[in-house]
Amino acid sequence: MNHVKIVGTGSCVPDNIVTNHQLSQWVETSDEWIQSRTGIQERRISNGITATEMGAQASLKAIEMAGITPSEIELIIVATMTPDNYLPNAACDIQKLLKAEKAVCFDLNAACSGFVYAYNVATQFIKTGTYKTALIVGTEIMSKLVDWQDRGTCVLFGDGAGAAVLQKSDTEGFVKMEMGSDGTMSDALKCKTKSLNNPFVNKNNESEYISMDGQDVFKFVCSTIPNNILSLFENTNYSINDVSHFVLHQANKRIIQAVAKRLDVGIEKFFMNLEYYGNTSAASVPIALDEINRQKKLKEGDLIVISGFGGGLTWGSALIKI
Repeated sequence: MNHVKIVGTGSCVPDNIVTNHQLSQWVETSDEWIQSRTGIQERRISNGITATEMGAQASLKAIEMAGITPSEIELIIVATMTPDNYLPNAACDIQKLLKAEKAVCFDLNAACSGFVYAYNVATQFIKTGTYKTALIVGTEIMSKLVDWQDRGTCVLFGDGAGAAVLQKSDTEGFVKMEMGSDGTMSDALKCKTKSLNNPFVNKNNESEYISMDGQDVFKFVCSTIPNNILSLFENTNYSINDVSHFVLHQANKRIIQAVAKRLDVGIEKFFMNLEYYGNTSAASVPIALDEINRQKKLKEGDLIVISGFGGGLTWGSALIKI
């Protein structure tokens, strides 16, 4: 089996910054209320840029860092639940903008776990020798799924994209992955697509906005994610104390603090940027990974954990050597 390394990262967010104070002007909330419950101060909301455009811009940055050309990419996986089109898929749209004509392209929807799922899937293609170079992208326009009169959800989400280039390597990169799903809790976090509307049925008027049971999601994450992360170290030569950085889905400051406490790991090892971007779903892990990378906080040989969790319910983590 081949080794797999992350050789480049990139990210892109809209220029439009929306603060908690701005939100309080059209929904009953306040900066203190939002920050005390989530840790979020502001988020980026698209005023025109698309999921495809953000994904392509993040990809170009990752490609540049990797020192490759788009023509070397053999596989593009895009994690998203907010593509610009039902078809073509977002991966093909991004391929077109990148001119990565040799790539096989498909999308993957695992909500906020999406980028971690995409990383794990792409890794398997490279480990088995099917491909040598892959591009994985998480891109979301969450603002189009949000009910802007629902303060329980509209304060949480933001738009953005992140990307990473993976390549076959002679040295260890990918170490282990652990993933899971629980469809019995699908109602805890959901968003309907277009209603069935044809000559044989009456139109379903169910809401097409995101709905969430915050308490159920919080309990799920705090009980499931620490165990999921701990399982990464079983049957390996590493322990949790060897990890330099934990890059978790940026959903809520309280959630990350609770996971750190359950793992008995100092919060300083958990990178957080959610105060500036909010919850960007499948884009949150790659945006955070790119920021920590460009801040020169990752050194060769560092052991990191990436972890995503969200609608489905889905979750997944990966142990990675830089």
